[in-house]
Amino acid sequence: MPETKQKLRDFLARHFQNYAFGDDEDMFATNFVNSLFAMELVIFVEREFGITIENEDLDIDNFRSINAIAGLVERKAAGRVTAT
Repeated sequence: MPETKQKLRDFLARHFQNYAFGDDEDMFATNFVNSLFAMELVIFVEREFGITIENEDLDIDNFRSINAIAGLVERKAAGRVTAT
């Protein structure tokens, strides 16, 4: 999960160059994040980590912080079925 968090930090740093989010910091409470950016974040997470964000995953609590997003990625990746 440390690599996941770093990728998330790097993505956020590209968009918020003068602000570094803490791992537990509520991004929505800072008023930096709006609905358009939230969708960019969802698309980034899907592409970067090879997971599909389903409608039921679109709970704000899953995207509130770096730790919350990393937890979602971990849960989704663990549920992935790989072909052998």
